[in-house]
Amino acid sequence: MSLSPEQTCPREEIAAYLDGELNGGALPAFEEHIKQCAECAAELRSQRQLLCTLEAAFSNSGRIKLPANFSRVVAAHAESDMRGLRHKSERRRALQLCAMLGVAAFTLLGAASGALIFQPTRGFMRLVARVLDLVWQTFADAAEGATIVARVIGRAGVASPYGFGIFVALVFLIAISLLPRLIANYHRTEFIE
Repeated sequence: MSLSPEQTCPREEIAAYLDGELNGGALPAFEEHIKQCAECAAELRSQRQLLCTLEAAFSNSGRIKLPANFSRVVAAHAESDMRGLRHKSERRRALQLCAMLGVAAFTLLGAASGALIFQPTRGFMRLVARVLDLVWQTFADAAEGATIVARVIGRAGVASPYGFGIFVALVFLIAISLLPRLIANYHRTEFIE
């Protein structure tokens, strides 16, 4: 293959020449071009040096022999090696790192996104506060009502000539209201035994 002066240097043929893949008329034409072109000759020398360096680096004399299942053993050890997670200091360090990352994430979110994150929490806390206030008010009102009823009954019993009779009647009514429950419990325990 003869190159005219208009054509560029055959750089891709240098690798083919070194690999022994040039044949026919291409081989003598390439060798003739190398004699005339200093750039291609320099490129050929540098690629030969690279091949010699690679061959010396990968020669079999200094090769380390690995077991047949080396990659499988390394992968199994990497997957099952939990040595660092078994120590308390490692867990503590991991927890500290997670806490620092959480604080950093909240800090980086900034004030603009603070409303998106903290607004639902504030709403939930307001709802919880209202429910607790309702429960407290109900308990306080019931205790106040029971106190008023106890005062009225106590004054009626002390101030009235029939106070002791009203007290006995009240105890009798409470006993009558609890009697069906006691009977049901008695029959239930008798049935179980």
